[in-house]
Amino acid sequence: MLKRLYHWTLSLAEKPRATWALAAVSFAESSFFPIPPDALLVPMALAKPKRALFYASICTIASVLGGILGYLIGWVLYESVGKPLLTFYGYGERVDALKLFYDQWGWAFILVKGMTPIPYKLITIVSGLLEYNFLLFVGLSAVTRGARFFLVAGALSLWGDRMRDLFERHFGLFIALIVIFVVFGFWLAARMF
Repeated sequence: MLKRLYHWTLSLAEKPRATWALAAVSFAESSFFPIPPDALLVPMALAKPKRALFYASICTIASVLGGILGYLIGWVLYESVGKPLLTFYGYGERVDALKLFYDQWGWAFILVKGMTPIPYKLITIVSGLLEYNFLLFVGLSAVTRGARFFLVAGALSLWGDRMRDLFERHFGLFIALIVIFVVFGFWLAARMF
């Protein structure tokens, strides 16, 4: 079943709506959706390695725009939307400790955590909740998300055919690693503070 999903995702790269789907997932993941855009970025970049950097650009722009929505959720809709999301991800009782940390190290938190498996939506919502400098937040988001997506896309662009062969030969292992990566991110997020 997963192999069919992978081949379907590869065929999606051939369709005109593929870029829109990638943008939608990247946008949603930065504010509320649990699946990282890498789940689409990797197969699409493997299907068309010469377009990998273009796909990374789409992920970056959409992720930053989604991050702005996450920031607004934390800033404007904290009680009704942000608090339940943070509670769901295990941060509900840790907001006070996070505020003290954010006052001093918010810039580093955004840069480092934007590259890790920790769900980025937590960073965007907390940044809005704590009213972190909005322009600095957007700039840091562009840097960290861009670095993450361009590193993945750059590797796929350079070694796309070899990586595609490896991916197809060891498909089960790669799926297991992605699942572990996502679960580890949620686990790490729940234990940070």
